[in-house]
Amino acid sequence: MIEHHMGLYDSPFKKIQSGTKTIEIRLNDEKRRKISIGDYIIFTKLSEPEKKLTVEVTALYPYSTFKALYEAFSFSEFGCEGYTIQQLLDGTYKIYSKEKEEQCGALGIRIELVDT
Repeated sequence: MIEHHMGLYDSPFKKIQSGTKTIEIRLNDEKRRKISIGDYIIFTKLSEPEKKLTVEVTALYPYSTFKALYEAFSFSEFGCEGYTIQQLLDGTYKIYSKEKEEQCGALGIRIELVDT
C-alpha cells in the first residue's frame, strides 16, 4: 500500500467528501501509472491546503482518451450528473492539454472515501 498526494479544486473536493464523486479523472502520466488498487490518495483542497481527504483506490480504468473514459460510465460517478459530454470535455481540457492526452491517455480512478 502506497500513499499518493494530489490537489483538488473546491468542487471535486466537496463531491468526493459528500460521496457523490466516486471516479477521479487524471491524465495517465508517469505519476499516475504508479497508482495501484489498494493504494491511498490524500487529496489536498487547493484553496485551503489544510483540508485533506483520504481515499482508497478500488479500481483503475485506463483509456486512450477522456472522451472514451467519459462514455464508459454514468456521469454521476464523476460527480457530473446532468452534464453533457461536451461540458465534461471542455472542463477537462482547461486542466489537461489535448497533446498531453495523446501522449499519456486518460485514467479513471475509482475511489472510496476513508477519512475526511
